Order: sequence, then C-alpha cells, then structure tokens
Amino acid sequence: MLQIKPILAALKRHKAGTILIAMQIALTLAIVCNAIFIIHQRLDRVQRPTGMVESDLMTIQNRFVGTEESKAGPLVKADLQALRQLPGVQDAVALNSYPLRGGGWSTGVRTDPDAKNSKGHTTQYFGDEHTLPTLAVKLIAGRNFRADEIVEADPQAIPDPAVIIVSKALAEKMYPEGSALGKTIYIGDSKSPSTIVGIVERLQVPWNGTWSDTFYENSLIQPVQLTSAFTNYVIRTKPGQLADVLKAAPAALVKANRMRVIPSERGVRTFAQVREAAYKGDRGMAILMGVVCLVLLGITAAGIVGLTSFWVGQRRKQIGVRRALGATKHDILSYFLTENLLIGIAGVLIGAFLAVGMNLWLVTQFEMARLSAVYVVVGVIALLLLGQGATLAPAMRASRVSPVEATRSV
Repeated sequence: MLQIKPILAALKRHKAGTILIAMQIALTLAIVCNAIFIIHQRLDRVQRPTGMVESDLMTIQNRFVGTEESKAGPLVKADLQALRQLPGVQDAVALNSYPLRGGGWSTGVRTDPDAKNSKGHTTQYFGDEHTLPTLAVKLIAGRNFRADEIVEADPQAIPDPAVIIVSKALAEKMYPEGSALGKTIYIGDSKSPSTIVGIVERLQVPWNGTWSDTFYENSLIQPVQLTSAFTNYVIRTKPGQLADVLKAAPAALVKANRMRVIPSERGVRTFAQVREAAYKGDRGMAILMGVVCLVLLGITAAGIVGLTSFWVGQRRKQIGVRRALGATKHDILSYFLTENLLIGIAGVLIGAFLAVGMNLWLVTQFEMARLSAVYVVVGVIALLLLGQGATLAPAMRASRVSPVEATRSV
C-alpha cells in the first residue's frame, strides 16, 4: 500500500521544485478566483434589464443652433409632431436622458421635508404622457400622466412637480413598510411635496458605472417638457420598421428645421447600439480577465507537466527498482498523482488566503464587492483537478518504466 511518508521524504529532497510549483498554484488560484469573480460581476452588469422593451427602439441626439433655451419649446413640439406622423413610428418622446445613455440628472429624495439627509438617491427623467408608451415600461400601480399635468420649463428653473411616476425600487426605498402609491416625497431640497401617481416595475438609470450600483433602478419621471436647445428623442417604431425609421427620422427633423446638429457618431442609434456602447468596457474587461485566467492555468499546467517529467527522468532507476521489487504500474501511477496532490493541497491552502487578501485589497482600493467563498472552493477544486490532469501523462509514462531499468547505470 502506498505510503505518504516516503513521498514527503522525496519532496524534501526536491525543495526548490516543490516550493516553486506550490507557489505557482497559490498565485494562480488567487488571481483566477478574483478574475472569475470580476467576470461574473461584469456579465451580471451587462445583463441588467433596463425595464423597457428594447426592441424597435431608437434614439436621436439633437441640438438646435442659434436658438435660445426659452424659445426651444415650440421647436421640440414641432419635431415630435413630425416624428409621430412618420410611417412606421408608434410613438416618440423628448427626454433629457434615458437608460444607459451615460449622462443625466440625479438627486436625493426625502419623505420628511425637514430631514437633513436624503432617504434615497435617484435619477430624474423629464418627459410627458408619451414617456411610458414610448419606453414601453410596465406600469404596475397607479396611472400615467395626463396631458394637462405636463408643464414646460427652462432647465435652470424647473418647478416642483405636483405629481410624479417612480420605479418600484425607489418606491420600496422610500416606503418599505407599504405601498408608495398616493404618498408624497420631496425632491432635492424642495419643501413642496410631489405625489406618486404611478409606479413602474423597473426603469434603469442612465449610468452603468460602479458608483451608481447602489441606486441603479431608482428612477422618477417628472411631467416636465424641458425648453432646452439640447434634447434626446426616443422613438418606438412599429414591429419590423426600425431600419426604415432610422433613415426617415433624421431626414424629417432636418426638413422641419435645418438649424440643428445631429452628430454623425452616436447621433442616431438603435437601442441595441446604445446597450452595446454602454457595456463595451464591461465586455472588454470580462474578455481580458478570461484570457488572463486561461494563460495562468495554461502556464501552471505546463509547469506541473515539466516538473513531473523532470522528476520521472531523474527517478527512472528508482522506478525500475520498485518495479523489480513487485510494484505494479498502478502503484507507480498512484505515487506521482499523490505526490502532485500533496503539492497541490499546499498550494491551494496558501492560494485561498492570498485570494481573500487580494479581494480585501480590491475592496478597499476599488470599492469592489467581497469575494464569495464559493469562488474559492470552486477554484481550489479546479486547481487540484488541473494538477492531477497535468501529472497524468508523465505519471503514466513513469508507470511504463521497465524493471530492467534497475540494472542500468545512472
């Protein structure tokens, strides 16, 4: 029966190689665990639902030239009328921003006007009664805005809205003990209450950075049409008409008023393009981390194969003696697999501590989430299996050493 003690004695005679492989396994485990954790976080971020029906949705970024802010209101209304009359257009709305755009407004909200600190943080969308139908968000409680509730306002002097629509996440944040419908909140430093008349199931904020993770579904819509020279038109097309409207909509806007700028890049986009651009960095990071993991695992496997092959070459005479004394091929195979397993266990124990320590450093430096123990456990199992797999080929070669090797000179 194979004994552990002779294996440990043999490893003591090869301290340099043993320590080298153990540390390589430890470093690989620490880096791979954290890299996979980062990949999982990034992929989760990419798959976040916006709350909208994203198919058949497009955006146009528009800026009027030579127009005062206070006089842009009629131009925006004319644009919306032209867009809504286009064949293939289901609805359109002018917004200050929209989910995943990358820029927008945010503020604190309170339930007590005298509270010094806000109870929650939220993004602010300014739109009209066409906002919900255009974005196709799901209204789960209350109602949409009425046309008589929409007001025009300069971006520098927005009145406190009497009514608002909020996302479910914000509603539960402000009133966790019960339904927020019909309740009031105070936006920013305002002392005037705004009544929640509608709650949508989900509406994501315009940003996708880690700084907005704590409130990424906290949104409110104010019934305000901004009289701004800069605006974003969001258009919902009829099914199958998106490609045609992508061409027709900018032309219709230019025909309505040529004194405008629609950027050649990012000016006219489908929402699929908006999503792709918003998460380009996350996808790139996930791919980079995946490549790093594969390279590290490949280098570690190659190191184990190389060291085991070297040890097999050194011990051919010793293996031949054991075979001559009655050791079977299975005994020789088990010897090298057990030897590698012991090295691997030492490596993963050190690596587990390194993985946790590395994550704690990332948490303090980059505000990352804490590493789940599941990643470490899976990483430990994966590294041990990798080590056994890498050892298998040279170990099988060792098991085929003939007893006659014992008679050969070293």
